[in-house]
Amino acid sequence: MELFYGPMQKIGLSCSQKISHLDNTIACRSELDELLAKYFNTIPHCKYLYVLNREGLQVSSSITREGLILEHCGRDRSDRPYMREALSVAAYLDTSRETRYQQWPNLDETTQAIDFLLCDAYISQHALRPSITAIFFLRDHEGKLLGFLGADFALRDLPQNDVVYQEERRARHFFAGTGLTHTNTQLEHYNSRLDENFITVMSVLEELIQFHGVFHMKLHFASSQAIIWQMDDPFRYRILSLSDLLDPDTCLAYPIRIYPKNAIINRDEVRDILDCLGRLRMSKNSIYLRSGSINIYNGTVGLSFSSDGSHYIPHEQFLKTDLTLWDNTINTVMNRL
Repeated sequence: MELFYGPMQKIGLSCSQKISHLDNTIACRSELDELLAKYFNTIPHCKYLYVLNREGLQVSSSITREGLILEHCGRDRSDRPYMREALSVAAYLDTSRETRYQQWPNLDETTQAIDFLLCDAYISQHALRPSITAIFFLRDHEGKLLGFLGADFALRDLPQNDVVYQEERRARHFFAGTGLTHTNTQLEHYNSRLDENFITVMSVLEELIQFHGVFHMKLHFASSQAIIWQMDDPFRYRILSLSDLLDPDTCLAYPIRIYPKNAIINRDEVRDILDCLGRLRMSKNSIYLRSGSINIYNGTVGLSFSSDGSHYIPHEQFLKTDLTLWDNTINTVMNRL
């Protein structure tokens, strides 16, 4: 808030004047683009800057470090997590008799943030990475809502606390869902809650490994939880529940760390490995993947199947192997039962 509020307020007030004085959509877009481009660099760490109307439809281009993205104009952002939050606040303020403005606590002793919303972290739609959006409410001179100024940030680009989160010592229990049934000859597989939210979980884990010092991870699909080891505190493991894995804010609990040069697994291979684990998990075979692990220093992928079989494989071999070959391995085990 201290980084974003001042510059966004300045740009937002200028945008409000442009919108309220211009009726021609094309002219309005051109002047908005020029204004946003002029002040883009005043917002530190910003990835995208744009203006939306009061329904959440983008009426400007998206401004980036590389220039304008013209095709973003007209994009409907109303269903994105940050806009659902902003539109909900706007609807409440329109019906509230007490106040017409979104107010945050004081930034310091003299400054109160007004008409500013810092939304919860979410997974971006295209890059699939943890992101956060700041919204400034645009109003005319009478206080009527005209639209929104939006600024997107990648969580990995933001300054963060350099202290590792310390987990509370307490008993924690995780159980497989009701979708596991035994028969005389097979163990049938049904999706767990983690399976149903696989893309978000993989995006959070990828971010933790690539940018937050997690060097070893074990993912338990059936019980929907993960265990991680972090470089700053390697002697202690930490347990992430499904709610942790679905919340990109979890990344903020671990400081930004440079990906180690002596890791055998390259940073750009992490997502490929996670995707392969997911594809194995979703196999239609009766014997399915129960857990998978990655250690970037060992360069090893661990696999544990419902048949109680476990495998530890060099990651390059794991990535090069056609996943259908695992089906053949599983079928061979199945025939022995």
